[in-house]
Amino acid sequence: MNFEPYPFEKLNNLLKNITPTTDFSPSVLTIGEPQFETPTFIQDALANSSSLLKKYPKTTGEANLREAMRTFVSKRFHTELDDSQIIPTFGTREVLFNFPQFLLFDKENSVMAYTNPFYQIYEGAAIATRSQVIHLNLDEENNFKPTMNEEELASCDLVILNFPNNPTTASLTLEELSQWVFLALKHDFVLLNDECYSEIYTGTPPPSLLEASKHIGNDSFKNVLVINSISKRSSAPGLRSGFIAGDAEILQEYMKYRTYVGCASPLPLQSAAAAAWLDEEHVTASREIYKKNFQIAKEILGTAIPEATFYLWIQVENALEFTKKLYEKYNVKVLPGEFLARENSQGKNPGISYIRIALVENEAKTRDALNRIKECLSE
Repeated sequence: MNFEPYPFEKLNNLLKNITPTTDFSPSVLTIGEPQFETPTFIQDALANSSSLLKKYPKTTGEANLREAMRTFVSKRFHTELDDSQIIPTFGTREVLFNFPQFLLFDKENSVMAYTNPFYQIYEGAAIATRSQVIHLNLDEENNFKPTMNEEELASCDLVILNFPNNPTTASLTLEELSQWVFLALKHDFVLLNDECYSEIYTGTPPPSLLEASKHIGNDSFKNVLVINSISKRSSAPGLRSGFIAGDAEILQEYMKYRTYVGCASPLPLQSAAAAAWLDEEHVTASREIYKKNFQIAKEILGTAIPEATFYLWIQVENALEFTKKLYEKYNVKVLPGEFLARENSQGKNPGISYIRIALVENEAKTRDALNRIKECLSE
C-alpha cells in the first residue's frame, strides 16, 4: 500500500532547512491537541481504577462506559440509543481506518466519497480498501459545504462527512444534514459523519447526523452512522475514548469484526472516560477558553468567529512561503492548507492559499502568537 506522508511530516520537510529566530519562544499552532490539563476529576478516576489493569477489557466496552456514552447522546442530541446502536472505540482514528475495510471487504470496485480538505485517515482507508475516491470539495464558492452530485453519489458505497469541519470550521444545519440522510437512503450508501468537533462551538450547538436521521423519520438510523470522541471535548486525547453509533444492523457485524482487531480500551481508561462523558461542566469551561481565543483572533487579525472547532482557516497569498517565513522570522508553526487536501477533478487543490491555525493555547500564548502572525502578514 502506498500511503501519502502525513501533513505534519510534509511540514517538517518544508521547514527542515530553516533555523528559526531565537528572538521569540517557539509557538506551535499546527496540531489540534488541546494544551490544557485534563480535568482533575478525570485524572482521579483513572488513578482510582488502576487496580483494574489486572483484567482483560471486553471489546464491547464496559456497561458503565456504554451507559455514559448513551447518556451523553441523549442529553446533547435528544436521541435515545439502545445498546445495539453504539460501540465504544479506542478513539476514532482506528474506526475511520478499519471500519471502511470491514464495510467494503466484499465490494468489488468500491467507491468512497469524503470531504476535501480532509482528515488524512479517510484517504488511508480508501487506499487500504482500493476504493475509487470522489472528493466532496469544500471551498469559498460553496461556502465550504459539499455540493450534492446525485449521479456521483449513486455510485458510492461509503460517504464520510466531517461537520463541524476540520479544517474549514464550516457547520451544516439540521436541514442540510437531513438532505444527506435522504440521499443515503435513496441511493443506498452508508453515510458516516465524523463529529469529533461537535462540542467545541461558539454559539448554537451543532446538530448531529443522528438528529437529522430522526428528523426525516429514519428512526432506525438505516445507513447512518456517527463517530465522536472526548479528545477535544475533555482535553483528554490520551484516553483514546470514542464511539461509533447508528445503524444497529451494520454495528452488529462490525462488532464481530472488532473482536479480531484487538483494540479494546484498558479498563482504567474506560472508567476515566465514563466520568468524562457524563460531565458537562468542564466542557462548558473549555468552550469559553476557545471562544475567547477566537475573540482575540478577531481583535488582532480581523477574522470572523466560526460556529465551531478551534481552528482558523485563513487565506494567504502563498501558503508555503508564508509558513516558511513565519517560522524563520517569528518562530511560529502553522499548517499549509494544501497539505490537508488533494487536487479535485478540475485540477485545483481547495487548500491552496490557506493556512490552518489551531487555537489550542491559553489566552496569553494565543495573543502573543497571533500578534506575530499579524506582523508577518503585514510584511
